[in-house]
Amino acid sequence: MPNPISTRQYVVQMIKWLLFFLTGTLFLLGMGDLWACSVIYYVDEATGKIYVVNNEDYFYDAEAYVQLQPRTKKKLARLWYGWDDFAQGGVNEAGLFFDGAVTPTQERPSGYTGPKGNLGDRILANCKTVAEALSYLEGEKVALDNAHMMFGDRHGDAVVVEWVDGMKQVVRVKENRLVMTNFNLSDTDHDAISCPRYLAIENELQRLQGLETPVDLKMIGNAGAKAVQTPRKTAEGREGGTLYTSFIDITDMKFVLVYKLDNSKVTQLDLMSEFEKGKKRRIPLR
Repeated sequence: MPNPISTRQYVVQMIKWLLFFLTGTLFLLGMGDLWACSVIYYVDEATGKIYVVNNEDYFYDAEAYVQLQPRTKKKLARLWYGWDDFAQGGVNEAGLFFDGAVTPTQERPSGYTGPKGNLGDRILANCKTVAEALSYLEGEKVALDNAHMMFGDRHGDAVVVEWVDGMKQVVRVKENRLVMTNFNLSDTDHDAISCPRYLAIENELQRLQGLETPVDLKMIGNAGAKAVQTPRKTAEGREGGTLYTSFIDITDMKFVLVYKLDNSKVTQLDLMSEFEKGKKRRIPLR
């Protein structure tokens, strides 16, 4: 069990810099499409620690929540976030993470189908590593025709899997980081990338590479802040933007989520402590 004092201190530190993070977004937004998402997987070369940041951009009337599922004899303990009984992303007790993002519509490979039920929850319940997650997808013959998925684990392995022109493509972590937004990485030449959110994140991560000090979750969170979407309304009056931003320290198993860019709406959890409780729990985001 983690030391409760160190956990409390960690949370206090996170809340302090989240205030800075959320204030700073007011000067960094307005780029790209409203319904866009961005995901970062980062391994600090100095410490080996692994961090994940995700911006989930969607309509603000979605009834989003965090779901905790307990360990059973055959299933891993896990946390996922999403709505309508569907995991948009999450992490399990083995340190396997996943998230997804919309892409242009593509042809599915022959013999494959779209996901049925809560695919993300099943993957987190049954897989411990990126390799196992990829095998699970292949075993179910699942292919997405309008999205790609990122998987990352506590061992430093990460991939984006996408389906382009009827073929499965796997883009692997390179130079200790992997970034995913809303274009297919496998069919876009690096010099031709035009997504402003991707470029803003990559530029900040490149800057961090040049520092002589270790990189921490705060710094990766600031990189993610380059891509959040301020709330605005569609022509029909429906409001949307960054519905939530999640921050995961996979090495130390800490989780923080900020709802609707509001630093007063923060969920923070010590993951291993929560998993050891062995209780199913839903935390509504509001």
